[in-house]
Amino acid sequence: LDDKVHRYIPEFQLYDSYASEEATIRDLLCHRVGLGTYSGDVIWYKSDFSPVEVIEKIRFVPKKYSFRAGYGYSNLMFISAGEVILRASGQPWDDFIRQQFFKPLDMSRTITSIRELGQVGNFAIPHKPIGDENIPIEWVNWDNMGAAGGIISSADDMAKWLMLQLDGGIWRGDTLLDPAVQNILWTPHNNYTIGVEARNSGTNFAGYGLGWGVRDYFGYRLITHGGGYDGMYSQVAMLPELDLGIVILTNTMKGIATPLRLYIINQFIKKDMKDWSKVVLDKQPASASMERQIEAQKAARIANTKPSFELNQYAGTYLTDMHGPIHIVFDGRRLNLNFEKAPDLTASLEHWHYNTWKINWDKVHAWFDFGTIQFHHDNTMKIVGFEFDVPNNDIFFHELKVRKVE
Repeated sequence: LDDKVHRYIPEFQLYDSYASEEATIRDLLCHRVGLGTYSGDVIWYKSDFSPVEVIEKIRFVPKKYSFRAGYGYSNLMFISAGEVILRASGQPWDDFIRQQFFKPLDMSRTITSIRELGQVGNFAIPHKPIGDENIPIEWVNWDNMGAAGGIISSADDMAKWLMLQLDGGIWRGDTLLDPAVQNILWTPHNNYTIGVEARNSGTNFAGYGLGWGVRDYFGYRLITHGGGYDGMYSQVAMLPELDLGIVILTNTMKGIATPLRLYIINQFIKKDMKDWSKVVLDKQPASASMERQIEAQKAARIANTKPSFELNQYAGTYLTDMHGPIHIVFDGRRLNLNFEKAPDLTASLEHWHYNTWKINWDKVHAWFDFGTIQFHHDNTMKIVGFEFDVPNNDIFFHELKVRKVE
């Protein structure tokens, strides 16, 4: 765990040389390298980059905290950990976990790619909440970030995984996970700040272990982790002292898993017997805040303006170090947006106001829809680049610093 990452992945670089040289596998697994939560996910999302190509671009992701001085959940670090598995064992991460865990646990309906869905059959369809409706959407290929979120499973198979955890890593007499290792995984390595509300709800400390969230809850240890995929949210939780394990799998992106988890646990421990659905519904969800932001942007639109340039002058090849070439194409009628390495992120552009254009995505995307790009020019009226504004809480297009090169 304390081996340096660059020992296995020489391509691994962070925002500065010190962090790059000193980062350990332990740092990857507890999210303390200094990146912000979900920062850089725009690199892998719906892109053609391989895991190694994603890792090679991490150096362009901006620092949020000093090294080991904060918590930022980073899918990029879990992608890197998957590459460590390959280089240390000689097996791709998915082959490794299939051999070490799926097969011994008889997790026969657990797969690591949507390409295998046809083999297992009888699977749920992802949904995106739009207004008061849940709209079916396509399964999205996450193969290039699989080590961070590429396992597709069932309630029965996940129950086997939790039983292994609750029995100290032992399954039918076989030790699949060394109890000493499990103890390290469940030890906080990166602590969170606890507010008054959490303390009044049975929690005095909370942190992140290695791949697990760890906290106390009315005197019990609570081990948790959530999962998010296009059109699906999940959550697992364990109270080891009560031999209680919970898995919640949903095929929507409404946040129902946390109130369900709280309700189930509190029924067992007879504490804090609230209507947790009502508590969560009464609070203003993050999605509503995002909707207000989008509505404010729409209200600020200035009518009856014109672009500063002829449409063909906006066209050209643009470049961002974090992603690569992005093409603005004029087809004789309108402008189109094309990511060279992410063909599923194509869109047409509709004039919004001045040099700002609304993005009309060709496909439905789970995490975002409304967005704009604003073109910039220098004092000679030459277009030099553009910036994204795509409000959402997960895929940060604004991190792409785009400059015109052709």
